[in-house]
Amino acid sequence: QVQLVESGGGLVQPGGSLRLSCAASRAIFSIAIMGWYRQPPGKMRELVARITTGGNTNYADSVKDRFTISRDNTKNTVYLQMDSLKPEDTAVYYCNARTTYNYWGQGTQVTVSS
Repeated sequence: QVQLVESGGGLVQPGGSLRLSCAASRAIFSIAIMGWYRQPPGKMRELVARITTGGNTNYADSVKDRFTISRDNTKNTVYLQMDSLKPEDTAVYYCNARTTYNYWGQGTQVTVSS
């Protein structure tokens, strides 16, 4: 059974930082494009960033130069380092593993507010 377990969400002030983690089943992690998506209140889910097995990355324009996605293949874990957070980054953040199928984590809330 594929599992994606997220952690690291919470409440942070504007300008602050958070790091999200997503631990995946080894069988999936080794072959999957890993990504982070988010769903702001009342809006559609959107891509934040993704990383291939070879380490190639791409980002949504809204988070470029502020967020960094990385993967640790020894820990089967993908990270999202979020810096210079803004109130508009408030959302539920979901980990995604894409192979032939799409797998999703349960989501973790990130709230940016003073």
